[in-house]
Amino acid sequence: PGLRGKLYPFQSIGVSFIESKQGRALIGDSMGLGKTIQALAWLQLHPEKRPAVIICPASLKLNWEEEIQRWMERRPENIPQVLSGTKPSGGFIHGKILVINYDILHAWTEKIQKLHPQVIILDEAHLTKNRKAKRTKAVNIIARNAPHIIGLTGTPITSRPVEFFNTLHLIDPTLFPDFWSYAHRYCDAHHNGYGWNFKGASNTEELHQLLTRTVMLRRRKEEVLQELPSKIRSIIPIELTNREEYKLAEEDFIAWLQTTGKMKAGRNIQALAKIEYLKQIALKGKISQCIQEINDFLEVEGKLIVFAIHRNTISTLMQEFKEIAVKVDGSVTKEKRQEAVQAFQNNPNCKLFIGNIKATGVGLTLTASSNVVFLELPWTPGELEQAEDRAHRICLLYTSPSPRDLSTSR
Repeated sequence: PGLRGKLYPFQSIGVSFIESKQGRALIGDSMGLGKTIQALAWLQLHPEKRPAVIICPASLKLNWEEEIQRWMERRPENIPQVLSGTKPSGGFIHGKILVINYDILHAWTEKIQKLHPQVIILDEAHLTKNRKAKRTKAVNIIARNAPHIIGLTGTPITSRPVEFFNTLHLIDPTLFPDFWSYAHRYCDAHHNGYGWNFKGASNTEELHQLLTRTVMLRRRKEEVLQELPSKIRSIIPIELTNREEYKLAEEDFIAWLQTTGKMKAGRNIQALAKIEYLKQIALKGKISQCIQEINDFLEVEGKLIVFAIHRNTISTLMQEFKEIAVKVDGSVTKEKRQEAVQAFQNNPNCKLFIGNIKATGVGLTLTASSNVVFLELPWTPGELEQAEDRAHRICLLYTSPSPRDLSTSR
């Protein structure tokens, strides 16, 4: 009640699953199926369970804030607050739903503890894999007495069981009481002569069956395709790492507009060049996080199509993913272009197709993937639609700077 949007049937089942587990569950759906929305819907179902603390990677904090404001009823118990910095001594906590990243959690542990949080949501829950790490220790302290803990991850547990012991133990301590027995049963634990190695996987089918009978719900995209529309578009805001550089360029552009006059500037080729310059600075400030997002996706979901505009962007991606990627841009000959398409379509080791929107937006069939990322957006919507239609069925991921950082060219 009060949720500002309609859930797909499988998402409603996810909320029901969390409810059936009394708010202690792991949602392991594939990327793009709305794990965030399912967690927020459960929070909406229980306005009395506050404060709630959402712990996530730094790059996803703004996304969580936007999704809370988009989906949840606008009431006092749903006010979000994003916590930042490692010096919280003067920070005033006023939100009922707190969003904080793993890397600074240790600095806020004492303050958050005093609030007696009722719900802890661990986004990308596998990031608590290292029990000795500062972030994991902070999570354990904050979550120790929380009545409700919801883990979210798209990473299959059966491939890296060691990364999930801490989360599973937090959600249900009775399921796996100690790491030693868990590691020997499911992590192929063995002594290599120097120490114990827990990086393997063993008895994975047993682990999968045990988890799905108890705390975990996992759906892959192909299992729920009939419930999905032909295209899903998502915007993922990313905070710029070069905020000051962008701000200076933006202020310079605004000053130029004020001097030139907006009407005159609107017909000026120099104005377009300045906007392009802003877009390139924004890309520079988000490219490292975009690369990390692509890595995370490929690790779990298979193949991916990435579209960009500028040559430097494509070159940077190819340098990073040269072992598993092909590219098509204006420099690629017709013969090489077809070879790249065939490799992406037919070679299981070719995971990534990187294309210039103008060079690859039409005439190509890239049905080996149903997922498309736009790192840079073209000037016209038509080019965008033509490019996304290279894939047969698309879960479309737009990666763009935060509106706070890129107000001019968003």
